[in-house]
Amino acid sequence: MSPAAPTPAYRRLSVEERRAQLLEAALSLFAHRAPEEVSLDDVAEAAGVSRPLVYRYFPGGKQQLYEAALRSAAEELRHCFDEPRTGPLLPRLARALDRYLAFVDQHDTGFSALLQGGSVVETSRTTAIVDGVRRAAAEHILSHLRVDAPGPRLRMTVRMWITAVEAASLIWLDEDKQPPVGELRDWLVEQFAAALTVTAARDPQTAELVRRLSAADD
Repeated sequence: MSPAAPTPAYRRLSVEERRAQLLEAALSLFAHRAPEEVSLDDVAEAAGVSRPLVYRYFPGGKQQLYEAALRSAAEELRHCFDEPRTGPLLPRLARALDRYLAFVDQHDTGFSALLQGGSVVETSRTTAIVDGVRRAAAEHILSHLRVDAPGPRLRMTVRMWITAVEAASLIWLDEDKQPPVGELRDWLVEQFAAALTVTAARDPQTAELVRRLSAADD
C-alpha cells in the first residue's frame, strides 16, 4: 500500500489574519445584501468560525464590524482614483472610472445601501467615512488638473461631478446595469469635460485650465 498523504498541519491565524478573514467575509455579505439584512451569525458562517469568535474580534458587535468593513471598502474606493499623472487628462479619468464602476458592479446592493443611507446601522461615523471617500476623490482629481490653489468654482465643479457620478451609478444599478458600463464611463467623462466648459465661462481660473487641456490634446 502506498502511504497516505500527510494531513496538512493546522496553522493558527494571527490576529491580523483573522481580522482580515472576518472583514472579507463581512464585505462579501454587505456587497450583495443591505446591512440590516446581515447578522453576525451570517458573518460567522461565511468565515467558517463561531459567533463568539466574531465577538472576540469585534466586541462592539455588528455596528463595529460594519464600520470596519465600510472603512475597508472606502479604502478600496479611494484607490480607484490612484492614477499616474502622465498623459492626457480625460483618458486618465476614464481609467479611474473603470475601477470605480467595477467596484459598483461587484458591490451592487451594498453600494446602494451605503450611498442611499437609511440603514439601521448608519451613524455619524459611517457618514463621515463615506464623505471622506468623496473628498479624497475630489482631491485626486484636482491634483490631476495641476491647478495651484483651486478656487471655489473649480472645487464646486469637481465635487458636483462626483455627486453626479454617484447618482448615475445608483440609477445604473436600478436600470439593471444599462447602458453598458463602457458607455456609462464615456458619458461620465464627457459630462466632466462639459462641466469644466460651463464653469470656464464664469471663472477665469477654469477657463485657463480648459485652454491648457485643449492645447495638450492638440
